[in-house]
Amino acid sequence: MEITSVKGFLDYYEKVRERTNRLLSVVQPEHLEFTYKSGKYTVADQIRHIATIERYMYGETISGRRSAYPGCGKDLADGYDTIIKYFNELHHQTIEIISQFSNEDLNKKCLTPANVQITIWKWLRAMVEHEIHHRGELYIYLNLLGVETPPLYGFSAEKVQKISITL
Repeated sequence: MEITSVKGFLDYYEKVRERTNRLLSVVQPEHLEFTYKSGKYTVADQIRHIATIERYMYGETISGRRSAYPGCGKDLADGYDTIIKYFNELHHQTIEIISQFSNEDLNKKCLTPANVQITIWKWLRAMVEHEIHHRGELYIYLNLLGVETPPLYGFSAEKVQKISITL
């Protein structure tokens, strides 16, 4: 997918974020410290990670600055309401940054944390892929906890199979 319009990208990205927010709406405070294995991200870490990478890595690098990713620890936001507020606030800040770009700016280069130059629109595409990746992990975490999760696009795979015509 080539991104040629800031408005088109923002419309698309907000739809991706809506699906992420639907998933976060089923997270309960008692789920926040769950991890499948010691030393791996908790549910809370995953949420903070999506937020901080979006704002402090992608938001900074597309602005011509170095990545300022602070990690995803409790020191950034702790407790369900605080984490969700943090998640939404950092997203809002990133959207504000992107909103200032022109369509032409999307073809400029930025520098990744690995000191590799990349076209901004490609880096924004990677940002979306990053969120989707961690959202998928959150689906697995919540499933391991026995939490019923919302389908991405309205129907579960089982429902689609049930209503599909057998050939």
